[in-house]
Amino acid sequence: MSKFELKLPQMGESIAEATLTAWLKEVGDTIELDEAIFEIATDKVDSEVPSEVEGVLVEKLFNVDDVIKVGQTVAIIQTEGPEEPVVEPTAEPAEEPKSETREEVKQEAIASAVPEIEQTVVKAKETAKPMVPAPASGRFYSPLVRNIAQKEGISMAELDAMIGTGKEGRVTKNDIMAYLENGRSRTASETEPEEVTKTISPEPIAEAIPEPVPEPPRPAPAPKKVTQTSKVMPTPSGQDEIIEMTRMGKLIAHHMRESIDTSAHVQSFVEADVTHVVQWRDKVKAAFEQREGEKLTFTPIFLEAIAKALKLHPMMNISVDGDTVIVKKNINIGMAVALEDGNLIVPVIKGADQLNLVGMARAVNDLARRARSNDLKPEEIQDGTYTVTNVGSFGSIMGTPIINQPQVGILALGAIRKVPAVIETEDGDYVGIRNKMFLSHSYDHRVVNGALGGTFVKTVAEILEAWDLNREY
Repeated sequence: MSKFELKLPQMGESIAEATLTAWLKEVGDTIELDEAIFEIATDKVDSEVPSEVEGVLVEKLFNVDDVIKVGQTVAIIQTEGPEEPVVEPTAEPAEEPKSETREEVKQEAIASAVPEIEQTVVKAKETAKPMVPAPASGRFYSPLVRNIAQKEGISMAELDAMIGTGKEGRVTKNDIMAYLENGRSRTASETEPEEVTKTISPEPIAEAIPEPVPEPPRPAPAPKKVTQTSKVMPTPSGQDEIIEMTRMGKLIAHHMRESIDTSAHVQSFVEADVTHVVQWRDKVKAAFEQREGEKLTFTPIFLEAIAKALKLHPMMNISVDGDTVIVKKNINIGMAVALEDGNLIVPVIKGADQLNLVGMARAVNDLARRARSNDLKPEEIQDGTYTVTNVGSFGSIMGTPIINQPQVGILALGAIRKVPAVIETEDGDYVGIRNKMFLSHSYDHRVVNGALGGTFVKTVAEILEAWDLNREY
């Protein structure tokens, strides 16, 4: 018999962890090849994880609702394999050398391990010095978080004020590192006096005040620090309703905050005259549905125009890796789909520039249907190179969407409205009723300058405005 470690597979380019939502097998159950063992959920999709081998489930290493990192072992499966030879003792003299050999090996192993154990004990004693005091609030902090807090001079009041993204709101390493990167004072000496006034009794404060008073520069940053830490926790009244965020809601919130912390968001807006698009769709949509068996919405038309614009502006189809830029050869467009619970999921149309309008319509309708029924596969929500979101479906005329990392751009499609507009002709200008919409382009200003970001969205508008009324779909 041998044992196989079933690990959490890579679920997507930007996914580092997932939540275990259900075990589909129990310890002792027989497992078939490719049979689902457990279910996981990310901020993008829910999925089953199949077994890579046949065997028997002998151990579960995580419980339901635990957060698992990609690559961590989740379960142990015992598989059929060559058994280790068992030597049956036939005579007493033959057994003695084996026991002596095993005993010698055991003693040698212990002797070799002693120096390492002693070194570990010494290190443990060195790191066992008092860290951040135990919180009066009773909130749990892991040893790693406490160690970072002690090293960086973060007081308990600051820790208590942090909003954690870990299980049950716990503060994680990422939370405390993000706190240090986003606005905290450089040294602990600038923050601790103000925090002490909020956590220690008046007697010690009176003794501590005389020393910092003669230093004129220090009072200046104090009000900012107190304001930052004191406004974090709202206090609900007795009539307020408290609603726990859903698991997906928490993950999306963390993903959006991370995107804002990563990219320098800039927006460009263009108003597009899509009168010809509206007229053409009205003319062909009935025949299209009858012939192709699919409804023709505006979404595949817009995605076709965006794919053409990305081909003309390849530096919008990129991602950033440290100080390098990765230019993507495939144009994979993610389209945000609203779910019944109000959350969004972004399935990806692979090779969007290679599809004609019929193929684009089929892909859009199929992915949207399966997204709403929670039937998407993990590979269908990964490897996107650019994202589109239709804020017009909610009645918004424009929006400022947040970039879907690790991409560098996202386009929001506003509602199509009938508006009076000046129409230029050879015989002069006149006012008429036109169908118009706003295109809102958010892009990463670290690598996309205003000229490229503005030109790209203008190109999308020009493709739509030049739509051929006599086009065959």
